Amino acid sequence: MRDIAVFTGSAHPALAAEICEHLGVPLHPARVDRFANDCLEVQLQANCRERDVYLVQPLVAPVQEHLVELLLMADAARGASAGRITVVMPHFAYARSDKKDAPRISIGGRLVADLLVTAGANRVLTMALHSPQVHGFFAVPVDHLHALRELAEHFRGYDLSHTVVVSPDLGYAKPASAFARLLDVPVAAGAKQRFSDDRVRITSVIGEVADRDVIVLDDEIAKGSTILELLARLREQGARSVRVACTHGLFADGALDRLTAQPDIAEIVCTNTVPVPHESVTDKLTVLSVAPVLAEAVRRIHNGESVSALFDTP
Repeated sequence: MRDIAVFTGSAHPALAAEICEHLGVPLHPARVDRFANDCLEVQLQANCRERDVYLVQPLVAPVQEHLVELLLMADAARGASAGRITVVMPHFAYARSDKKDAPRISIGGRLVADLLVTAGANRVLTMALHSPQVHGFFAVPVDHLHALRELAEHFRGYDLSHTVVVSPDLGYAKPASAFARLLDVPVAAGAKQRFSDDRVRITSVIGEVADRDVIVLDDEIAKGSTILELLARLREQGARSVRVACTHGLFADGALDRLTAQPDIAEIVCTNTVPVPHESVTDKLTVLSVAPVLAEAVRRIHNGESVSALFDTP
């Protein structure tokens, strides 16, 4: 592919390299230095002039460091006369901050979207936003992909004759319904109340789960409190087996250890939108790659082709 330049920060270079492998283009180096006063400086070490530049950087811990890296990369590309700058952000952490649900509270999702555009982003490619309305926070085009097809392809390898897809809450019921249609199985949802970042209560599961093989589907797993609370309700209602699936496997504060320690959970499936630490990998964890779909989206954007087929759901 001519006139395309792909760079990455320090957040997830392995994913960027895999995307470039599928595209058949090199991953160009970016130098990140830290001054004595703790400020960062970024230099893109390949020609950007009039080229289609793609900056691959999910917002993962330390989120603020990686955000500033991304802003500086966009600014460097703009200053180097890039023809177009597309931010490839497989995980947008600030999508959780999407509304004013308490007095005098910040809406980080909108602020970060404005920062990216101000820094020079002409387009954003992302995946499975925690709140779909965050798409509208950006003043530039956004291609919002999902990983439902990749997850469904994995689960088609199982006997699904007694399977039900369960969303942890009603807010994620729409993607869960689309996923259930891909597998041709019924769907159910938890009735959830959130009290804080890591304290939730699920009072019941709406739908038939007794003597069923359950696939719990969520967009991301951070501390895992929602999954553990849902697991307790599934036990009470007589679920036969439980597998857990998500797009973003953040697994913060030992969440993966807590989940794999549950004998009811047969498997945990996530994608590589964020890096999964090697020391956290267990026999119960399966990591699927989204590099092919991200690479195809980049190819279509570069060639001016439709990207809608990649994010449309049945």
